Amino acid sequence: MDMEELKLFRHLAESLHFGKTSRACHVTPSALTRTIQRIEAEVGERLFDRDNRSVRLTTAGEALKQYAEETIERWKALKNSLANSTALHGDISLYCSVTAAYGILPAILGRFRKACPEVQIKLQTGDAAQGLTRLRNGEVEVIIDALPEKPPAGLEFMQITETPLVFIAPLDFPETVVYEGKEIDWRKTPVIMAEQGLSRERLDRWFAARKILPSIYAQVAGNEAIIAMVSLGCGVGVVPRLVLEKSPLQKQITVLAISPKLAPFSLGVCTVKKNLRNPKIQAFWQIAASQ
Repeated sequence: MDMEELKLFRHLAESLHFGKTSRACHVTPSALTRTIQRIEAEVGERLFDRDNRSVRLTTAGEALKQYAEETIERWKALKNSLANSTALHGDISLYCSVTAAYGILPAILGRFRKACPEVQIKLQTGDAAQGLTRLRNGEVEVIIDALPEKPPAGLEFMQITETPLVFIAPLDFPETVVYEGKEIDWRKTPVIMAEQGLSRERLDRWFAARKILPSIYAQVAGNEAIIAMVSLGCGVGVVPRLVLEKSPLQKQITVLAISPKLAPFSLGVCTVKKNLRNPKIQAFWQIAASQ
C-alpha cells in the first residue's frame, strides 16, 4: 500500500462512514471500496465490519489504524528533515469559516507568506462547526475555530480574539418578532438555528434554562445561512457578532437586546499537539501568536 492509500484508510478509520470519507477525500465511493479491499488483501485480514447501518473497526483494523497514524507522521517528519535547513517548503492544510477567512486570516497569512514564501497554504472554507471533525480526521492540519467549552485532549488551541453571540432579527420585517408585553413570545416567534456546533449548544441551554420550547423554523449549516434567512424575515437567529460585522447583509439586520446574554465565542488557531513538531506549523503558530 502507498501513502495515499494509508491516508484514505486512516480517514475512514476515524469517520467510520464511507460516504463522508469519499466526499472529504474527493474519491468516488467505489474507488474507496476498492482501495480498502486492496489493503485488506495485502494485510490478509478484514479491517472493517460492515452492515446496512454501521461500520466498525476490527481488531486488525485498530492495529492498522495505529500503524497508519505513526507512518504518516514519520513520513511528514522525514520530509521536514530533508527540506532545506534555511527555508521551509511544502504546504499547510487549513480550514476555517468564510468569515474567519475574511476577518482573521489576512493579517496572519500576510506575515506568514513573507516569512515562508516557499510554503503553500491549502485553504478550505465551510461551516465552522465542521472544523474540529476535519482536524481529528486528519483532513487538515490547522483550523481557525471557536474554542469548545471542554477542549478535547490532544489538541492545542491559541486564542486570537473574542466575539459576543448576539440575537438578530430582520429590519424590514418587524412583525417576525412577536411580543407578549415587553418579552418575546418564543412560541410564536420563529427561530433559525444552526444544525450543530457551539452556538447551537449554547442556544439550546439558554432556552432550556428558561423552560422555553422555541418555535424552530429551520436548522441550517453556517452562520452566513442564518443571517440570510433572518434578513428575509424567516425568523430570529443567533450568530457571532464578528460574522454579522463581515456580512454584506448587515444593514438588513438588527441586534436584539436580550438578557441574559449568551456566553461569547473565544476564536483562535487550533491543531493537534503532535503537529507542532512540524517546522511549518511551528512557524504559522508563532506568527499567529504575534498577532
